[in-house]
Amino acid sequence: MANAVLGPNPIETSDPFAGKIITIERFILEKQKGYPGATGTLTNILYDIALSAKIIASRTTKAGLVEILGSTGRENVQGEVVQKLDEYADRILFKLNDHTGRLAVMASEEHPDILPIPAHYPTGPYVLLFDPLDGSSNIDVNVSIGTIFAIYRRKSLEGRGTLEDCLQQGKDLVAAGYVIYGASTMLVYSTGQGVHGFTLDPSVGEFLLSHPNIEFPAAPKYYSANQGYELYWSEGVRRYTEWLQGKDGNNKKPLSMRYIGSMVADFHRNLLSGGIFYYPGDSKDGAMSQGKLRLVYECAPMAFLAEQAGGAASDGYQNVLDIQPQSLHQRIPFFVGNKDLVAKAEEFLAKYDR
Repeated sequence: MANAVLGPNPIETSDPFAGKIITIERFILEKQKGYPGATGTLTNILYDIALSAKIIASRTTKAGLVEILGSTGRENVQGEVVQKLDEYADRILFKLNDHTGRLAVMASEEHPDILPIPAHYPTGPYVLLFDPLDGSSNIDVNVSIGTIFAIYRRKSLEGRGTLEDCLQQGKDLVAAGYVIYGASTMLVYSTGQGVHGFTLDPSVGEFLLSHPNIEFPAAPKYYSANQGYELYWSEGVRRYTEWLQGKDGNNKKPLSMRYIGSMVADFHRNLLSGGIFYYPGDSKDGAMSQGKLRLVYECAPMAFLAEQAGGAASDGYQNVLDIQPQSLHQRIPFFVGNKDLVAKAEEFLAKYDR
């Protein structure tokens, strides 16, 4: 009989979790055993993020009933209108992590500067960066949205955390992940031991292992891009898109286009089905921009997950994980997905845009 939680395709019998109902807490604890010197601090941070996701999910599933749809009437540091649910998610993530003594500092996509740990609480060895609600323009129309998080070890030796602690290369990530709030709520994360997905069972209030050891399928199906801006893309990006569509005759397996407008949702679909998401720079405001997506809050953590799942991520010219952030809200062009599709994007940009 198929496992009621894992569905018709249970984990291979060589897996220690095969055929079992595995909560996210149990899974993280089992993985922690692989590190004899582990203190449990990172484990508890991941627990706190999972709890934050449960609380946020409890609101996203009934947003229209609790008067948290719509905007707050103010703009964030990005110049974007802040949604009420954005503000709620941001507050939950901060409040569940500010007092634990596990973090030195936090930073959120919604705030211009770092978020210090309040002076009356102790600090710890890790740094947490997060985008509380990616794709929040979709909130009012009931389309999938998500939370993205990134965890680093602090670089400063003592005291309160610093800006430098937050401006680390993605290759130094200790853990990263996202939560997608859709038809179901899923938490997907990696600590450098593969990518694992957990689905929230609302009847028991637990994240249960549903997608162990996720990898990009070898045969991709989709590409995801905002083609409304194609007129403003560089020649390299336009030609790459034509190649994906099979228009130039060289790609014998054209991909279907799927675009939601929430990177978490677009990435999640391509992670499970194979494909590439890209948001390049554009010239709609005159000069070519550096794109829309933030390096430290969005691109680096997704790049980390992509590599752990056998994929890749690039700004069109280099590995995203090798980019040294210069500011908290630095934006970059972003290509992420199947490794060969990302390499092909770099090939087109090198040929036409250099």
